[in-house]
Amino acid sequence: MVEAWYMDESQEDQRAPHRLRPNRAVSLEQLRRLGVAYRKLDADNYETDPCLREIRRAENYSWMDIITIHKDKLPNYEEKIKTFYEEHLHLDDEIRYVLDGSGYFDVRDKDDKWIRISMEKGDMITLPAGIYHRFTLDENNYVKAMRLFVGEPVWTAYNRPADDFPARKQYMKFLAEAA
Repeated sequence: MVEAWYMDESQEDQRAPHRLRPNRAVSLEQLRRLGVAYRKLDADNYETDPCLREIRRAENYSWMDIITIHKDKLPNYEEKIKTFYEEHLHLDDEIRYVLDGSGYFDVRDKDDKWIRISMEKGDMITLPAGIYHRFTLDENNYVKAMRLFVGEPVWTAYNRPADDFPARKQYMKFLAEAA
């Protein structure tokens, strides 16, 4: 099961857990209220998994690829890691399914505080369009993930501030209505 918590303000190694002391856990229900969806799937059988096939059909995830983030596997590794960790948003949902390894997605809550979501093998997350977020590896320095899209992939990340985009305005409206 996925684990999430509020982060401390430390600027030290981004791959560290950065838990507050005492820890302030975040529930799946709290993540749902932010528009973040979570599923647990069978990553060992992702190529033939009927659950994944049904999710892709139901959500119209027509395009997918697999990315391995490791210094020996990803071209321009150092540059990519820095880019992934810059706070940004997308104009479309971001869907990631961890097939192996682990890492962290950080999302902003309604009060602009960071929540760290620990992702490991079998975890699928959907971040809604317009949510500020970032990604980093954890101390294991390796993740293999499936990236899913509706239609053709759009890789554009808009670094903060990006509050004037319709996707951000729609997300803020969603948060206000969920409150």
